[in-house]
Amino acid sequence: MSRIGRMPIAVPAGVTVDIAENNKVTVKGPKGTLERVLPAEMEIKLEEGVITVARPNDLKRMKSLHGLSRTLVNNMVVGVTEGYSKKLEVNGVGYKVAKAGNKLTLSLGYSHPVEMTDPDGIESVVEGNSITVKGIDKEKVGQFAAEIRDKRRPEPYKGKGIKYSTEVIRRKVGKTGKK
Repeated sequence: MSRIGRMPIAVPAGVTVDIAENNKVTVKGPKGTLERVLPAEMEIKLEEGVITVARPNDLKRMKSLHGLSRTLVNNMVVGVTEGYSKKLEVNGVGYKVAKAGNKLTLSLGYSHPVEMTDPDGIESVVEGNSITVKGIDKEKVGQFAAEIRDKRRPEPYKGKGIKYSTEVIRRKVGKTGKK
């Protein structure tokens, strides 16, 4: 049995969960609404404020989908109550970040500034040399944070670039001159 898949999901107060046909799950909460179609084979039930996910048989595919379906529903519930955020840090001489409206302008040592627009439902906040990406959809928050990081990944010699605040960069020793 899937350890994650069999765990029940408690629905907090102020959150409404609607399960339609073809396993279309809609979660409404104080921060917004999320919608997702989950695999039709899974059996999703809402009873007395608790969501349970069950699988029809023990085929490898069903085992895989079991834990995934439960995690996706849980992420939706957490998203509409607390929301998600990812923090990025910009390190390097002359590297700057600015925010105007919903446009994020990154100066990353290229000949031109890199401009990015916040996607729907995602907000980026700039404080000094750090960027915080916030939203209710975990997948979108992670994707936008990864796209920002891809503009200039951290390099191992000087540590310059955009990194997650929790990320540790393994530093390398540079080459030494001949004697």
